[in-house]
Amino acid sequence: MTNKLTFDFAATSVGDLPTPEPDSPYRPRRPYRFSTLCATVENPSLKDQYGSSSVPIYQTATFKGVGGEYDYTRSGNPTRSHLEHHVAKISSAVHGFAVSSGMAALDTILRLLKPGDAIIAGDDLYGGTNRLLAYLRTHAGITVHHVDTTKPDTIIPLLKTENNIAMVLLESPTNPLLKIVDIATIAKEVKERVPAALIVVDNTMMSPFLQRPLEHGADVVYDSATKYLSGHHDLMAGIITCNRDDVAKQIAFMINATGNGLSPFDSFLLLRGTKTLALRLNQQSSTSMLVARYLHALGFPTFYPGLPDHPNKEIHERISNGYGAVLSFSTGSKDVSERVVAATRLWSVSVSFGCVNSLISMPCAMSHASIPAATRAARGLPEDLIRLCVGIEDSADLLDDLERALIDAGAVRRTAAGLVRVQTSIGEAVQKLAEKEAAKDEILPHEKQWVVSAPGKVILFGEHAVVYGIPALAASVSLRCYAISTPRTDNTLGVHFLDIDVGQPDGFKHEWNLSELPWDAVPTQSSQVEGEIALNHQLLDVISSQGLDDISDANARQASLAFLYLYMVLAAHSGQRPALTLAARATLPVGAGLGSSASFSVCTSSSLLLVFGRISVPSQSLPASPSPPPASSSSSSPSPKLSDTLAQCTNRYAFLLEKILHGTPSGVDNSVAVFGGGLQYTKGQSGGLEAIEGFKALRFLLTDTRVPRNTRSLVAGVAERLAKDPNGVGQVLEQIREVVVRARHKLGEEGNGATVLSGLIDENHAHLVDLGVSHPSLEDVREVTRKYGLATKLTGAGGGGCAVTLVPDDFSESSLSSVIATLKEKGYVPYLTEVGGPGLGILIAQGTSVLPLTPPEPATPEIESDGGSGAPAATLFVQKSKPELGSWIDSLGDWAYV
Repeated sequence: MTNKLTFDFAATSVGDLPTPEPDSPYRPRRPYRFSTLCATVENPSLKDQYGSSSVPIYQTATFKGVGGEYDYTRSGNPTRSHLEHHVAKISSAVHGFAVSSGMAALDTILRLLKPGDAIIAGDDLYGGTNRLLAYLRTHAGITVHHVDTTKPDTIIPLLKTENNIAMVLLESPTNPLLKIVDIATIAKEVKERVPAALIVVDNTMMSPFLQRPLEHGADVVYDSATKYLSGHHDLMAGIITCNRDDVAKQIAFMINATGNGLSPFDSFLLLRGTKTLALRLNQQSSTSMLVARYLHALGFPTFYPGLPDHPNKEIHERISNGYGAVLSFSTGSKDVSERVVAATRLWSVSVSFGCVNSLISMPCAMSHASIPAATRAARGLPEDLIRLCVGIEDSADLLDDLERALIDAGAVRRTAAGLVRVQTSIGEAVQKLAEKEAAKDEILPHEKQWVVSAPGKVILFGEHAVVYGIPALAASVSLRCYAISTPRTDNTLGVHFLDIDVGQPDGFKHEWNLSELPWDAVPTQSSQVEGEIALNHQLLDVISSQGLDDISDANARQASLAFLYLYMVLAAHSGQRPALTLAARATLPVGAGLGSSASFSVCTSSSLLLVFGRISVPSQSLPASPSPPPASSSSSSPSPKLSDTLAQCTNRYAFLLEKILHGTPSGVDNSVAVFGGGLQYTKGQSGGLEAIEGFKALRFLLTDTRVPRNTRSLVAGVAERLAKDPNGVGQVLEQIREVVVRARHKLGEEGNGATVLSGLIDENHAHLVDLGVSHPSLEDVREVTRKYGLATKLTGAGGGGCAVTLVPDDFSESSLSSVIATLKEKGYVPYLTEVGGPGLGILIAQGTSVLPLTPPEPATPEIESDGGSGAPAATLFVQKSKPELGSWIDSLGDWAYV
């Protein structure tokens, strides 16, 4: 697979890299410089029969004959051999290997470990490295010690025989904080104390042009060749180099066995890219120094090894030939950083680095997003950090574009004396300092108990027509679903869904042994950062057959399937499998067309996203937003606001769960449950979800007829009518569109529009009757409320379920009591509620009368009740009656809402 070279790199210095033999003994040649070595692709053992000046692409899977040097491209290919010989030459290595990506290179190296081994790694690693190490820790029995490798003294205490240290994984400079690691000193200490341990270095940030760790004691070096070695971001590749024959033999075996060797075409592209490595990186490094000095002079905390005050700069200069083309800086505000990134034009927003084009990114939201927020904070990774990856554009253009972005974002301003950085306020600085101190002792997200809530929804106008691209108007209701996620320590995953009737007084309960879940079926690729999340039907089938085989109730199976699916996907991506129980129940009627499944999906997704650190909540000290808490809340003070980023993330995963529960949901139910207020939804349109500006809370009477309904059959019935009578039904749908347009205008107006809205309610209901989706029970409710001058319509799919009645502000309380009493006498269940309140809520701080939310040990009491009874919150959550539930859970402490 790889050809051992005839020269001994271990004994050479940078200046003694091999050069061709002199043409004549009377004209000796000087050793070639690095740029010449890059441009000169020669392999004496692989001469092209036609003398091609460019290495041919041997685009073949097999080779004819028996006993030849090559037989199958998975095991070896001449194009790849040329590349491997070349990268070994420029890396001071005896052996070189080319694989399909940088992570494939690391995966190949980590396969040298076995269960029971331990690895020492840095605490400022690339997010993908961190993710893979977390997987090995939880799935392969490998112990991982994360330490500050910039301080060799932190490694020495671990270098003991009993610790089974088999590998030390280093990266210098680190990504994205550019921390410097003394590779030579650490290698020396490791070799003296645990000689069998391998020193592995990720050299991607420097490339062989600027740093060759094999010269400083490393055993194995790998690069993501996607970056500088290629230089154009038109291929994926990884490079492994080493000098030890025994290690090379194992690596060659792994590559051949797993089949991750680089393809012939990609080998050709990478070989071409390496020829200009020195030219590109020279230009990129030079510009990077200018950018770093510019930002540093403006007063931004800037991380770049070339700056005079960069920590361990002297160490970097001892082991490297330059400072690289990646730098990072912080603005002091995440919002400001987001604006800077968005305002650039020449700097492209993208992950990765090392190509000819300049890139800008926010690591905590992109390349390092897979690392939990609490872990990022503990490792000193600022959420407002901006990473710049400098390309080969003209330095003046890059600086000009960056300066314009800083000005547009409000990070700097022009004065008579020139540009001046806009400093963070004292209050913000104090708060950031407090948050940083708190993070040192912060309990990890999966060790906390989380309490969340989400509202139900009511479709006010546009039912059924929405299926055919006509807008629908929906709003949140003050009736809500609640969930409590409680950590456990027994390797068990549990659910308790109190509203699912399985013949037990307290609903449906189930538990799974975490070790027995079908983890092999969970895909290993990273979760999507944006856009709609695809549903893996194969994983659903495996969970259904292997995890739910003992659950017979259909509703319990679907709810459990949604919960397990999201838990396992998030666990696989985080490398953690926290034990917990999720309890959920609602004050809104289930199955009545009020979005109970969507509010359940929002509660489930937000709880699990919090547990896995994918979203985080504001601290109690954040300024309050003007949005009031739900109408059922006992608090009269305004509540802190949850971020739009949190809301968007939760909504994406809630929609994923809705697809599991319903097949093809519209997305309006979960959106209302997350964002609250009033929304207009148009199916099939990009950006088809719009807030109704000026929407104010309205009083509605929701009446559950307790008549079961089949949404799918009702929707199918309208479709059948449309097929039989396209003109007639089409006209009804257009009439509903007109109602929706007038209703949206009225809902956003100032003043009391109850009279107009009442008329629109009656008109919309009449059109729905024409579509055949009403029910005698719904007409009966309309008859009761009509006697009191109130307007009522069906909501949702119709055919039973719920009716909604607008209650004007000036409607007398005595008349309202009479209406409610009459409806109860008829066997219906009325709920007086407000429409248009806040969306997702998360309990962010406990009140003065309760114990800490998140006990570090199970023996510590959980949240107590307001009365200080000492009963755990999860127990009281089950025991409280539905009328008590909302006020009790709201009183537990301070809530933040969308």
